[in-house]
Amino acid sequence: MSEQNNQASEQALNRPSGRRVGAMPFGKYRRFEPIHLPDRRWPNAVITRAPRWCSVDLRDGNQALIDPMTVDEKLRLWDLLLEIGFAEIEVGFPAASQPDFDFIRRIIDENRIPPGVSIQVLCQAREELIARTVEALRGAPSVIFHLYNSTSELQRRVVFGMDRQGIIDLAVRGTELVKAGLATLDADITFEYSPESFTGTELDFAVEICTAVADAWGATPDRKIIINLPSTVEMATPNIYADQIEWFCRNFPRRDSAVISLHTHNDRGTGVAATELALMAGADRVEGTLFGNGERTGNCDLVTTAMNLFSQGVDPELDLRAMPHIRATAEAVNKLPVHIRHPYAGELVFTAFSGSHQDAIRKGMARVDRDHWEVPYLPIDPEDVGSSYKETVRVNSQSGKGGVGFVLEEHFGVALPREMLVEFSSCVQKLTEELKREVKVDEIFEALVREYVVESGPYKLLDYDLLTGRQSDQRCVARVEVSEQQMTVDGEGSGPIEAFVNALVASLNEPLNIIDYHEHALATGKDAQAICLVAINEGAEGRCYGVGLSRNTITASFNAIMSALNRRWRG
Repeated sequence: MSEQNNQASEQALNRPSGRRVGAMPFGKYRRFEPIHLPDRRWPNAVITRAPRWCSVDLRDGNQALIDPMTVDEKLRLWDLLLEIGFAEIEVGFPAASQPDFDFIRRIIDENRIPPGVSIQVLCQAREELIARTVEALRGAPSVIFHLYNSTSELQRRVVFGMDRQGIIDLAVRGTELVKAGLATLDADITFEYSPESFTGTELDFAVEICTAVADAWGATPDRKIIINLPSTVEMATPNIYADQIEWFCRNFPRRDSAVISLHTHNDRGTGVAATELALMAGADRVEGTLFGNGERTGNCDLVTTAMNLFSQGVDPELDLRAMPHIRATAEAVNKLPVHIRHPYAGELVFTAFSGSHQDAIRKGMARVDRDHWEVPYLPIDPEDVGSSYKETVRVNSQSGKGGVGFVLEEHFGVALPREMLVEFSSCVQKLTEELKREVKVDEIFEALVREYVVESGPYKLLDYDLLTGRQSDQRCVARVEVSEQQMTVDGEGSGPIEAFVNALVASLNEPLNIIDYHEHALATGKDAQAICLVAINEGAEGRCYGVGLSRNTITASFNAIMSALNRRWRG
């Protein structure tokens, strides 16, 4: 590109002016060329059903750990994968690892493989490794033997020093050895072949070698081979991988005799996206790990991929309802944390601190239809994965009245009127700034009590009696303290609250009107405590709120009135 064109391009980007510190050495890398597929069909496809799932946590996930799992830890994860509903589980590389061999023998010898579940093993195309792998599988009821060899132009040139035919011969010879070895097993056998580093392999060569392997195995529509097309290294944007998969599916002559499988890595951070687009492009099966743990930046995240289907109304055919248990088990055996904002599974994934988000969630939860989920900022119902509605909103300095209101409603059943909520939210805001951290649920309620239950003032309720009214329905005779002077007040009204207010007005000789009144139960059962929120007049148009607490709702109401009077007096 000419200097003039470069300048025009920069102007078109409308870059902001400023000092550039330095340039990354981007010139040493070459871009991945697009696939020529002008009539690509996958962009218009829709995923309407779950793929076949295969967990590789016990193999790919394990070999990526700083401290690989022990056999007992593998058993714990194995049991979890069965609970979730995986029917295909890669259990190890028995020819390369004694712990893998021992684990496989244990689940076989202890009859830990349920009916309908296939164990998958990985092996390179080498005779001694194939023989050892077959030995590990003896006695297993259902087996997927996963053979691989690298096929990319880079690996052929740099690692193996072989031409195309040499790599094909290696794969075909390995397939024949596997076929002969597995013939000695009394098991339901499926063969899987991976042209490793598929994303760096010329597509015509990928088709050629996979066809040769399928022919050597003897694949038929009734006895299908699994052709796994791994993004061993993620080299381009997800749409390129989808193009590769669609091109392969359209040009592979044994397509009717094959299950097309995906095994994406996450070098560019788009392993899930690449998997989804590749499913749209015609793939049938997905390999990955629960939370994406794997070599380098990891594998396809199966939890995210499955939950993405679920959020679109598609049955994922995996049971992820106990997400906290799944996360805790994976963290324990992998010794790696699941990020607190991990999609669907993180501790804070449904939690909002932003005031506008909290307000929208609060309003959405108040109107939610459980049969048709629509709540702003919550793509799925947290309860569907074992989370709590109460944890969707937490309060820090970024929060607003919606968050404070949601916490009080969800945790304590207290719905503050809007004017009071606005007023109280400023108190919570000050508290978050003083503490310089998130405010806990109990601290919010304690702040409400501290601000609105005001006993340190001139007004105090000592006791009261409710009697039958002489002219009205109710009579209240109360003993109160006003500026440390005890006095008895007597009034009547249509109910106890009106009678008490009339008694105070008659004795105090000052206006007192109840503008707003709300009553809530804080708990259930014989020890239930009531909370009463009262607003009284303050000035021409103002209002002053008070809160009262008691096991008796009438006492709580009277205490709230006295708190409001004290707050009005305090100014």
